[in-house]
Amino acid sequence: MTKTHTAAALMLAGLLATSAAQAKTATPAKPAATAKMATPKPKVSMAQARKIALRLAPGKIKSSEYEKEGGGWRYSFDIQQKGHIQEIGIDGMTGKVVENKSEGKVDHD
Repeated sequence: MTKTHTAAALMLAGLLATSAAQAKTATPAKPAATAKMATPKPKVSMAQARKIALRLAPGKIKSSEYEKEGGGWRYSFDIQQKGHIQEIGIDGMTGKVVENKSEGKVDHD
């Protein structure tokens, strides 16, 4: 009976040692991939970007947002002009124009 207890104790000690070694070498869990990345603070303010956009396309701003598009962060403005909506995109870090295109006919909303 002593040999059985000794063998069982040695097996248990071996299992515990193996588990402890695996716990030390285990890779820590990575943060969830769905966690949102923080929006970087732009160097250009919304007011500065709005002035740039309105110089390019004078009119009434129908909508504006700071968005990630095309691999970078930018301000996007939809500006009602005579007969169409003009979309102007301004890079949030540099203030450069990254988009300037007509979105179509008059918005009646």
